[in-house]
Amino acid sequence: MMRQIWLLLLALSLGQPVMAQFNEKPILNLQNEDKKFLNWGYFLGFNQYDFKFEYKNDLPDVLVSKSLGFSVGLIGEMRINEFLDLRFEPGLFYTLRELGFPGFTSENAAIREVRSTYISFPLLLKVSARRLGNWKPFVIGGAGMALNLGSNEDSLDDNSSGTFRMKRQVFNYELGFGVDFYLEYFKFSPSIRGVFAITDELVPDTNPNSPWTGNIESLKTRGVFVNFTFE
Repeated sequence: MMRQIWLLLLALSLGQPVMAQFNEKPILNLQNEDKKFLNWGYFLGFNQYDFKFEYKNDLPDVLVSKSLGFSVGLIGEMRINEFLDLRFEPGLFYTLRELGFPGFTSENAAIREVRSTYISFPLLLKVSARRLGNWKPFVIGGAGMALNLGSNEDSLDDNSSGTFRMKRQVFNYELGFGVDFYLEYFKFSPSIRGVFAITDELVPDTNPNSPWTGNIESLKTRGVFVNFTFE
């Protein structure tokens, strides 16, 4: 699945308008774009979420089947200097994961579908290189909080009734890199990000010896984003 994401990113990045930015002496676009104290934009993209498990005992692992999700959000940017920008990127991230628990003979008991809709509030520092013609590479990172609207945290049912429960509030950090392309009318910035939860998200079953959650010490989200930013 990630191969398709890379091919899409490559196809967009190698389009004629972008390739023109690598000319030896390009006509400079949007020369005052990075001089604004405040800047606004939005992003669209794809995501693929996973889980990182830590176990109490050395038993067979829980299997995770990942799928491709979508992302959309807004951008608020404050210029610090030529190379540093502080960014707030609230976004909506939809994803689907299937968990396969060991030790069951029935598929209905072994498989749990986890649909998650995260509303994320990251505060990020963007560190850019010096602009080269009409393009500029950057790295970006920071921390934030996300709300999982599909967590089932308050559900009275647990896995014995077919309901997998997670905590609604998640704290995480984010790291990534990308390139700003200065086109004629707007700045286009593809980037690749990794997100890593730092808090345990599991709500264990009522039974401490549950065959689903009894052996799980902690469960933390991790994922990969491919974002396309328009400013």
